Amino acid sequence: MSLQDELTAAQRCLDDLIRTVGRLEEQVGHGLDIRRVRTDTDHLRESLALLRAAAPSGPAAAGPDLVTIPDTPYDTSLWTDSDDEGLGSTRSRGRRTP
Repeated sequence: MSLQDELTAAQRCLDDLIRTVGRLEEQVGHGLDIRRVRTDTDHLRESLALLRAAAPSGPAAAGPDLVTIPDTPYDTSLWTDSDDEGLGSTRSRGRRTP
């Protein structure tokens, strides 16, 4: 699902929640608890509107190009002139590592 589809689905769910809270308010009355729930739904509506405004409208930006690294061993001639500073190297066959 695209970002816009997800935002639209969230808006539909939020609209359902607001309608349900309105029906609850009719049944329960205008007490402190229902006012808190009403305030929370209003904050959710505002937050979703801000999120929708900040979301990019076009297709998502493409990520960086991936580079495939083969599983085959590297050519050992690449390391003929390099210093081996690791422990247990294959070039120190006659020596023991500390």
